[in-house]
Amino acid sequence: MTTLRKIFWIVLFAVAFAAVESSVVVYLRSLYYPEGFTFPLKPISQTHLRVELLREIATIIMLICIGALAGSRPWSKFAYFMIGFGVWDMFYYFWLKVMLNWPSSLLDLDILFLLPIPWIGPVIAPVVISILMILGGVVILRKEHADGVFRPSRISWILSIAGSAVILFSFMSDVDAGLVLTPPKPYRYELLVIATILYAAATFDAHRRTFSNQ
Repeated sequence: MTTLRKIFWIVLFAVAFAAVESSVVVYLRSLYYPEGFTFPLKPISQTHLRVELLREIATIIMLICIGALAGSRPWSKFAYFMIGFGVWDMFYYFWLKVMLNWPSSLLDLDILFLLPIPWIGPVIAPVVISILMILGGVVILRKEHADGVFRPSRISWILSIAGSAVILFSFMSDVDAGLVLTPPKPYRYELLVIATILYAAATFDAHRRTFSNQ
């Protein structure tokens, strides 16, 4: 199967999987936020919390499996995973908009993830990161197609790790809002900008090396 066909099926899976994930959130919000989702967060039952943690772990495993099945080498597997993850995350919010007419804007705060502690941030943050993940995945696949192997430079590694550290800190720094259920502090958009620049620079460096070696 060609790379484009693999991407097509991964995108189709991610869009459909996002609809399933969004459906679960519709049910949860009808239980805990019947008047509409808002902060501060409401406590949920221990049973539902355990199910949510399991669902999040299962989601990541499923996306990893898709990448593992599509790719033939470690980096191509990772690339397909990034593309699938990025499409899934963006369409998760697309389907929430269709089903619940939420978010009202990309600046609405959301609970993004629960492990190891709750992640809180505006919708625009995962959307931007998802776009960069898709672009990064495409760059890796093009490099693998051109040279048969992808070897990120030390600069790309440093930029990517630094970007990940910054964006994770921006999501998990407001511990009280996630664990004590207090109103969240204003999100630090400057950290999102910094992380975006670092990720974009890492992608550009990999892209530049791809074409400079052709």
